[in-house]
Amino acid sequence: MTEPPTLNREELADVVHREIGLPRPASAIAVEQVLDAIREALWSGEDVAIWNFGKFKVRDKAERVGRNPRNGVEVLIPPRRVVTFEPSPKLRARTAGK
Repeated sequence: MTEPPTLNREELADVVHREIGLPRPASAIAVEQVLDAIREALWSGEDVAIWNFGKFKVRDKAERVGRNPRNGVEVLIPPRRVVTFEPSPKLRARTAGK
């Protein structure tokens, strides 16, 4: 099974350059600043909602007991903080082909 194509930062900057007309260096800076703002908000525990795209949420997961699938030995998994993404209904519908 092959991996689906990935859109990276450089390609995002190219989209900004083409669509908005900013020079390439300014487009790259704009993309970095948006990603930095999202990153900083998530690091501080805030949710980030982007209209018609989705919501990045920070969730605290409790400590739990897991099992090693190879040998069945139980392992204590420590509590941790994770980021989840919930797509908007519009994005969900578009990716489902509607």
